[in-house]
Amino acid sequence: MPDAAFHGPADMAAVAGQPDSLLPLRVRGLRLELGGKTILGGFDLDLAPGRCTVIMGPNGAGKSQLLKLLHGLAVATAGTIDWNGTPPREATRRQALVFQKPVLLRRTVAANVDFVLKSRGKDRARCAELLDHVGLADKAGQPARLLSGGEQQRLALARALATDPEVLFLDEPTANLDPASVLRIERIVSEARDNGMRIVFVTHDTGQARRMADDVVFLHNGRLIEHAPAKLFFPVPRSQAARDYLDGRIVV
Repeated sequence: MPDAAFHGPADMAAVAGQPDSLLPLRVRGLRLELGGKTILGGFDLDLAPGRCTVIMGPNGAGKSQLLKLLHGLAVATAGTIDWNGTPPREATRRQALVFQKPVLLRRTVAANVDFVLKSRGKDRARCAELLDHVGLADKAGQPARLLSGGEQQRLALARALATDPEVLFLDEPTANLDPASVLRIERIVSEARDNGMRIVFVTHDTGQARRMADDVVFLHNGRLIEHAPAKLFFPVPRSQAARDYLDGRIVV
């Protein structure tokens, strides 16, 4: 079980004296073209502090590309991404991204976390705390490659949390995992949000979206169709595309 004493980014910022928050985020006229094809087409988006935004939409909607743009891994063809006036390089350093397929070092479980702490100049004594937080303390000395899929994803989360990010991006982090692993990961992410971390979460799983989302961004064919509070989006989506998606009439 996650350690209830684990500190979130708000606590770390107060201790470390970090610059002002990255939020609110203001995106204006965002457009992405790749190989002559429009992937994302000219939309605006605002994200406030202290919430979990779930990004939904069918395959090819542009969800993963949007995460890459927001995290600075891709450059927009047009438009602006403003992290509360923070320079792009600094904004990226204060964020973390967890992919669907965990990106791990060919080292032990503990060495994976220690590497991140060392490279970021963090307190390396936190390694044990982080592993305990994600339920991997008993596997610290094992090779990371021998972990199960769910355990590898929890290790990827520990590595992300080791950077004390203000914003945590997750790109379908529980795809193809068993239900118990899904719930453990959701618990860790929910606690991070409750401790002040801003979560942006891509998922195809409607049940997961209902459990996790404070607000929902719905993309379709590279367009932002809806951005609404979860309590409104799920019972009464405004667009036909969103209604069709939730009813299973658009293939994910």
